Amino acid sequence: MIRQRFTTLLLLLCFGLGPAVASTERASVLEPTAEEQISSVLITKLIEQYHYKKTRLDDKQSADILAHYIDALDPNRSIFTAGDIRSFERYKNELDDALSSGNIDPAFAIFERFNQRRIERADYALKRLEQPFDFTRDETYQFDRSEAPWPEDRQALDEIWRKRVKNDYLLLLLAKKSDEEIKKTLRKRYERFKSRSDQFKAEDVFALFVNAYLKTVEPHTAYFSPRASENFKINMSLSLEGIGAVLSNVDEYTVVQKIITGGPADLSGQLHAEDRIVGVGQGKDGEIEDVIGWRLDDVVERIRGPKDSIVRLQILPHKTGLDGPAKTITIVRNKIKLEEQQAKKSIIEIPDGDQKVRIGVITIPTFYMDFDGYARGDKDYRSTTRDTRALIDELKQEDIAGIVIDLRGNGGGSLVEAVSLSGLFIDTGPVVQIRDNSGKIKTDKDEDKGVAYTGPLAVLVDRNSASASEIFAGAMQDYGRATIIGEPTFGKGTVQSIIDLNRFVREPHPTLGQLKLTMAQFFRVNGDSTQHRGVVPDIIYPTAEDSDSHGERSLENALPWANIAAANYDHYDARPKDLSSIEERHRQRIQADEGFDFLLTQAEARRKAMDKQSVTLLKEAREKEREALEAAQRQSLNEFRISVGLAPLPEEDEESNDDDEMGKEEDEKLKEAVINVGLKEAAAILIDIIHATGHAPLIAQTSKQATP
Repeated sequence: MIRQRFTTLLLLLCFGLGPAVASTERASVLEPTAEEQISSVLITKLIEQYHYKKTRLDDKQSADILAHYIDALDPNRSIFTAGDIRSFERYKNELDDALSSGNIDPAFAIFERFNQRRIERADYALKRLEQPFDFTRDETYQFDRSEAPWPEDRQALDEIWRKRVKNDYLLLLLAKKSDEEIKKTLRKRYERFKSRSDQFKAEDVFALFVNAYLKTVEPHTAYFSPRASENFKINMSLSLEGIGAVLSNVDEYTVVQKIITGGPADLSGQLHAEDRIVGVGQGKDGEIEDVIGWRLDDVVERIRGPKDSIVRLQILPHKTGLDGPAKTITIVRNKIKLEEQQAKKSIIEIPDGDQKVRIGVITIPTFYMDFDGYARGDKDYRSTTRDTRALIDELKQEDIAGIVIDLRGNGGGSLVEAVSLSGLFIDTGPVVQIRDNSGKIKTDKDEDKGVAYTGPLAVLVDRNSASASEIFAGAMQDYGRATIIGEPTFGKGTVQSIIDLNRFVREPHPTLGQLKLTMAQFFRVNGDSTQHRGVVPDIIYPTAEDSDSHGERSLENALPWANIAAANYDHYDARPKDLSSIEERHRQRIQADEGFDFLLTQAEARRKAMDKQSVTLLKEAREKEREALEAAQRQSLNEFRISVGLAPLPEEDEESNDDDEMGKEEDEKLKEAVINVGLKEAAAILIDIIHATGHAPLIAQTSKQATP
């Protein structure tokens, strides 16, 4: 349907834009190709006509696009001068017309100035590196300049970069590197920073500009260049051998966006979301190569590798921030282990008076379905619902008092599975409502009569539970079927489609890339959206205090929360109407819980690291700050280790020994203990709910309909 509407448009564009100017004709200047001009017009039309959020390009949005584009090029405000920014103001009301007409020369003109300034900064850094530094001089370096004023002139930029080079030198000095080693490392880093100016291609500039435009629309809509499209396909297939992590570029750093469940990084427990990768080495003894300032695809290429090979990563852990000491970890590459993504069961025994109560746990890392096996008619094809039903049947035979469904870290997956999984705990009825870009509302229902489990139920969620997880948790909450426990969820309540732009163009089939387009929004059966707010638990853990800075709530231009008319659905009243006494018992327990104390201490350390914007350049003071930070973290970790039966770390132990099998066993036990902190409390809460309700029979109440 969309293709037919744009056939005439694209034919006119192909004849009207003229031949592309090859970048090789002018080595120092990049210019848009005909394909990028076509893509620009096509993308703007697709956004205007099919995006869920109705927008139209105008001068106001043009000003926003300019600001986002400048921010994409120079997010830390250390490349452009205030004079440069003033000169770009002439494009303030032109970029909307540039995009819709395909005449995107202004974006390339701005980029040319950016490239020129990058070379100047690299030349200055290389020159300044050869001069001595005085680390007894009391001054600070502001490493986060994202909201600072633009430097007025080149002299102001020089001062910023003098401190940057000094800080780079000091960080390596604190890592016990010699003067020769430091200069060699930094010389390579700055030379690479300069050489990247010659490596940018027209498609890189175009992707930066178009994505700056798309960010003014909505955060989940994005353009993938032809090269990025290939990487996207690889990531979606989960067939690539590597470490199982999603990476992104932030300023000059490679940052871990997400750890994929079942991947080597996840199983090792050593790498976490928001960690920064600053070096990569091959094998047990290969030299670690500094990768600060590298292109993302170059870093990914170094990290990828054949199964069973070793990669060593030097990281700045998120809990210590940019100023913390680097840590080296070792990961054995492998394929994503799909069995690690499958639902699993376990049993937790919780003290309750003079006895211990057994609570079943079903952990669901993702909502999966073997669509190929289903299409073939395989009787034993794998799916979240089928596997969970089997686990429920097994748990029923093991004298459990209730079940906790653990959805922490579950970023979503198959919508079909979220609906059918809900059907295991309700009889029949609507599970989710979906409103498309035309305003039409469709309801996905559980049509399967019968309930697989009628006993007490809790659902444990955290800030990373998203999409399909939120649909399931929201349905269980609306039906009154389960008590939701944990942190407010991510708030991802929108639906995206991937559109191949090549499908709109006839001969000669240029490569145009792909557009990820937001086309619909999820709504709960009570009419509330899961967008932005997420699912708010009935009982909220104290670790949720900083959740407003995470998830959809922290994304610029995210769709707001909304509501529509409720669907007709039954209500089970399987939980107490008044949870105040249960919340009070929960608060009393966690006040004396060493596990929660450890989690809160870690969260506070992360918050302080993220809030920090500057550091001292006094070597002695910096050493004392680092020693104090490491001592505090070691004390907190050791107190928790002792509480779970592990010996405290010796003072001289800076990193875990990856060759020590006992050390690996301890790391695995520690990881499990951290996971169990929230899980054990959820089980204890469920026991309190069982006492409060007396485990009344599961009976659907009168059909209910709410109003928006």
